Amino acid sequence: MGGGGRHGGGRFFDHGELRHVVLALLSEQPRHGYDIIREIEQRTGGAYSPSPGVIYPTLQLLQDVGHTVPATGDVARNSYQITPEGRAFLDQNSALVGDILSRMKQAGRSQASAYPVIVAAVDSLKSALRSGTEPWSDAEARNVAAAIDTAAERIRALRDGSSQASKK
Repeated sequence: MGGGGRHGGGRFFDHGELRHVVLALLSEQPRHGYDIIREIEQRTGGAYSPSPGVIYPTLQLLQDVGHTVPATGDVARNSYQITPEGRAFLDQNSALVGDILSRMKQAGRSQASAYPVIVAAVDSLKSALRSGTEPWSDAEARNVAAAIDTAAERIRALRDGSSQASKK
């Protein structure tokens, strides 16, 4: 589930905030991109799951500015670790980082506590979309997209119906 940003738009984070989140996660332990994706998704209760197309360029940017380096030693291949410069950057921006992490935690709480059955269903959908070893054919992709669009329409109708009922 991407999108649903705090400002009602399609972005979960404001410009540049993801960089802070990635650094904060790397300050806890070295991680690879998919670990960062999973951790953000988990901490937001599924409200946001960044794509690899967002995470890997962010990791490259952080490496380019000297805030991260490829991890060394017993750490998994393709992992990154924070540098002293990255820690200094986090320290300088600690209030902002705290605010961002707090918002993530709040999103996670509201998602997980209010709608655990919905979160489980979305996780099941994600799993189904990742299943299989062969790429989707054009026909399969169109059928899956149609099924998701139908489900979205039904959800909107349910939400609109409950909104109308609560106004009466």
